[in-house]
Amino acid sequence: MKAYLDNSATTPLDPLVLAELERVYNNVPGNASSLYSLGLEAEQELKRCRETLAGFLGVSAKEIYFASGGTETNNLAIWGAASARRRQGKHLITTAVEHPSVLRVFQALEEEDWQVTYLPCDREGKIQPRRLQAAVRDDTVLVSTMFVNNETGAIAPLAELSRVLRERKQGLPLWHVDAVQGFGRLEIKPSELGIDLLSLSGHKIHAPKGVGALYCRSGVHLKPLFHGGQQEHALRPGTENVAGIAALRKAAELAFTARETTIKRLGQFKTRLRACAESCGGIVNGPLDETAAPYILNLSFPGVPAEVLLHSLDAREIYVSTGSACSSRQKTPSHVLSAMRVDQDQLKSAVRLSLSRLTREEEVEYACQVLPQVVAELRAIYGARSQH
Repeated sequence: MKAYLDNSATTPLDPLVLAELERVYNNVPGNASSLYSLGLEAEQELKRCRETLAGFLGVSAKEIYFASGGTETNNLAIWGAASARRRQGKHLITTAVEHPSVLRVFQALEEEDWQVTYLPCDREGKIQPRRLQAAVRDDTVLVSTMFVNNETGAIAPLAELSRVLRERKQGLPLWHVDAVQGFGRLEIKPSELGIDLLSLSGHKIHAPKGVGALYCRSGVHLKPLFHGGQQEHALRPGTENVAGIAALRKAAELAFTARETTIKRLGQFKTRLRACAESCGGIVNGPLDETAAPYILNLSFPGVPAEVLLHSLDAREIYVSTGSACSSRQKTPSHVLSAMRVDQDQLKSAVRLSLSRLTREEEVEYACQVLPQVVAELRAIYGARSQH
């Protein structure tokens, strides 16, 4: 038996998505920029995906730009917006709990003399709208906040943040939202909220790795990261990944079709895992109510080193993580949990379990059988060591 519980890092490819990927690879070989029929067929695939994503987001198809995934679209949105608006101000705002592909862009911008305010979070990892209200200045050109936190599942209060930004009478900053961990599972409508830029990635919803999209509101100018041809209106030049984009469309259709039933089922799975963890001394890091995504669960088992627990579960074919996959090989503690002021014992023993549409009940039950055994074994070992 196996239990793959690291879906926030990446999701397995859905067989129906794989079939779509193979269809396009085998039957649509053209370059979408070519003028002959094979190129026009490829262009039609891009158009279909643009329209599908736009429909789910409630935006115009011409506002969808394809790229390689969340890291690229976050970089393009943040660096591109800041660079394009340099003359309008030198102040940027983000939060202390963002994904590394957001935080490191802001850190790089600080090296170019930008002023960055990092909003703190509360002990559940949530950003309070009043913090944003106090931070916005007349020279603020960009605000970047995530939708669903990739480590704790905390859902940002987007409606309240939107009200804060809309209450400003002049000089509204652009608003970027990293929706990589929320798109396809929780509803988000950029135009209704006043979001100017939104990032999403295919491999979080059972599409292939290496494909994603950026929503960029009409009228918003970004400076491109790359220079080349006129693909994606020159905002993201380079031959489009037509097969990957077609697969992204299929994955989005499957995700949205099953979204309500999926969320209900994953909520039940999360409740089961939480009860199992708490029965053996586990502590939940993050919100315990509906402000947490029903598919991400961050747990600490004080006294049990997280990496040891991860490898012990791995030996039993249960796959979890110790945080963001983009920084999991680093030995530094989670910046998200540190920002939440989690104590050291919890910080050093924290692991993340994350679910997806393809997670099976048998996987959850297997994990619930094994987890208490492994935790007890490791507590016995590390408890004995601490007494010497």
